[in-house]
Amino acid sequence: MSRLFEKVRIGNIDLKNRIGMAPMTRSRALPDGTPSDLVAEYYGQRASVGLIISEGTQPSDDGQGYTNTPGIYTENHIKGWKKVTSKVHSEGGHIFVQLMHVGRVSHPDNTPHHRQAVAPSAIAPGVEIFTAEGMKEIPTPRELSELEIKDVINEFRLAARSAIEAGADGVEIHGANGYLIQQFLSENSNHRQDAYGGTIEGRSRFAIEVAKAVVDEIGAERTGIRFSPQGTLQGIDEGENSLEMYRYLISELNKLNLAYLHLMHFGNEQFLKDVRQLWDQSLLVNRPGRPLDQLSSDIDNNLADVVTVGTWVLANPDFVERIQSGAPLNEPDKNTLYAGGKEGYTDYPFLK
Repeated sequence: MSRLFEKVRIGNIDLKNRIGMAPMTRSRALPDGTPSDLVAEYYGQRASVGLIISEGTQPSDDGQGYTNTPGIYTENHIKGWKKVTSKVHSEGGHIFVQLMHVGRVSHPDNTPHHRQAVAPSAIAPGVEIFTAEGMKEIPTPRELSELEIKDVINEFRLAARSAIEAGADGVEIHGANGYLIQQFLSENSNHRQDAYGGTIEGRSRFAIEVAKAVVDEIGAERTGIRFSPQGTLQGIDEGENSLEMYRYLISELNKLNLAYLHLMHFGNEQFLKDVRQLWDQSLLVNRPGRPLDQLSSDIDNNLADVVTVGTWVLANPDFVERIQSGAPLNEPDKNTLYAGGKEGYTDYPFLK
């Protein structure tokens, strides 16, 4: 795995290794969405990876889907994130804040304003979501008007500016896992017949306009984007022509010279090779369930510049040291992934 420990340049920063911490919702923010001191400790502990990508962070009240997730659109949010970024930087790490608007994957019980969720079309995902009162069916969302779509794009822009003000090295636009951007991309969640629906170009338009707005605000070198092609989380079905759509979308985004593209990859190896040819900047690849002994395979085969790791880093704050030395790994506690305080969050043991 020697290539994992090589330096690599992403955007305008030099990473000390090719291991990234994948974004993982942990639900430890304060009730108003401000990251707590515990959040700063958590990310600071894991700063030995080359790049930390934070948990999904809502750009507005409408963007929140789950309880106790962080925001990045108020002064308190910015102050809280400053503690996080300062801690990561003091430990020699780099961090991008992931901007996540959940769209329809929400419930009025979970948001500050308790309003109906918004989406490209008024179509419920047909799945349940956790609330303070337990699991509940996600209600039908309200369809965004074209004017409101422009407002949401501006929310991403302002959130990106706030993240940089808070000291982040950049932002990752979350276009994966069944949330708002993927809802626009998917045939079963986007039935629009205007400029933001119908054709491949129409369904891709929202993602491209969000990326352009963020680049315009903070620069391409500070902007990454994440997709999960053919992913089906949160009731998503992208349709038969999804890979053709992603080839178009990625080709268009490539013109913006973003810092990186982050793919959640489900095993279509030819598609990954196609993306490598279409994309000129850095490529980050996450393979859910990848065996540890294959962690460097995409880098070794020149299919990725960085590999991102989820629960292994969650449970092993010194993950880099452990794989360098061949030490055993801590097992993640599934009961504390999304709730609680320091238990299952900042109390995983280090080797030393």
